[in-house]
Amino acid sequence: MLNHRGYQGAVSFADGRLIIRVLHIEDTVTDECDSASKAQAHFEGLVDDYLDTCKALGKEPSRPFKGSFNVRVSPSLHRRAAMAAADRGQSLNAWVEQAIENNLATCHEGDETACTGMARRLSA
Repeated sequence: MLNHRGYQGAVSFADGRLIIRVLHIEDTVTDECDSASKAQAHFEGLVDDYLDTCKALGKEPSRPFKGSFNVRVSPSLHRRAAMAAADRGQSLNAWVEQAIENNLATCHEGDETACTGMARRLSA
């Protein structure tokens, strides 16, 4: 996983080249390089160029996370979660946010089966 200025990137391999992609944004921003040791530097340049281009165009750059996302669950689970939230006097959004925080807290307590290294890096 690549990180720079609040943006996260991924590297994949295709046709003998490493493809670097900025994740979690609405725009498609990619680059190629031929060496894994150069991937981080290419990613940093890619993000910086994207931000500079947006500025030059007077366009607001897409940000990785807005704080909202859609979650699709079964109607039964939706109902149970909404009822549990109401029992606690919370909105469904607040209840889900707390559930996510509780699960991430488990990751930070060192439970290797509960999460991946990516979630632990977010707390650093």
